[in-house]
Amino acid sequence: MSTTEEKEQAVSQDEQAAEHATVEATREPKKPGTWRFLIPLAAFAVGLVSHFSLGWVILPPILYAEKQQPIDFSHKIHQEAVDEGCESCHYFREDGSFSGIPKLENCAECHEEPMGEHREEAKLIKEYVEPGKEIPWLIYGRQPQCVFFSHAAHVKMGELECIICHGPIGDSDHVRPYQYNRLTKYSRDIWGWNIAGLAKNGWDYLKQADDSGGTKIEHPARMKMDDCAECHMEKRGVHEACFVCHK
Repeated sequence: MSTTEEKEQAVSQDEQAAEHATVEATREPKKPGTWRFLIPLAAFAVGLVSHFSLGWVILPPILYAEKQQPIDFSHKIHQEAVDEGCESCHYFREDGSFSGIPKLENCAECHEEPMGEHREEAKLIKEYVEPGKEIPWLIYGRQPQCVFFSHAAHVKMGELECIICHGPIGDSDHVRPYQYNRLTKYSRDIWGWNIAGLAKNGWDYLKQADDSGGTKIEHPARMKMDDCAECHMEKRGVHEACFVCHK
């Protein structure tokens, strides 16, 4: 091959390379595949589901502990046996203060001797009445020490029925387990059984029949400040400063 031919061949190759480069420059870049966008979305979805599973399913059993009440008490039986409903056992003293949970002496007025052959009745007599030992009831609605709540103000002055805050407790044949926060030691009823603290309203109670056919309250809504505020402001027209209840 002569020198002239070599030069012509080199020029031709250069022209082809330049033409190829021009075509490549004008060609539109390839778009990434749709699947590339699905990877981060799938990772986000997996992370979201995992976090919800941790917070809504796994966390509650870890956060809350459970205790059984000392006696499986039937409000229904007692409601049918007394004349004044709730106030037969949960009464107001002469000075206006609220008695709260009945003391052993109140129970012993009727249960000094066994009333029937039920195993819970036998337990009451043997473990508490005969030795004169107070029943260590676990109070679902016990408020923090910084909160002052007056039953007299709500029942006597506000004329509220017990069912408004406590639900249809008088229809229950059994007591439910007492659940409390392991960290704060407060009853789960203070926050609410929904882990987010959400509720349709503060009086939304779920009634469920147990194996014996009786009625027990499984998951009460809650007793939170916003429920109190809703009733005070929207339903009762009462507007008061925070320090009235929070000391």
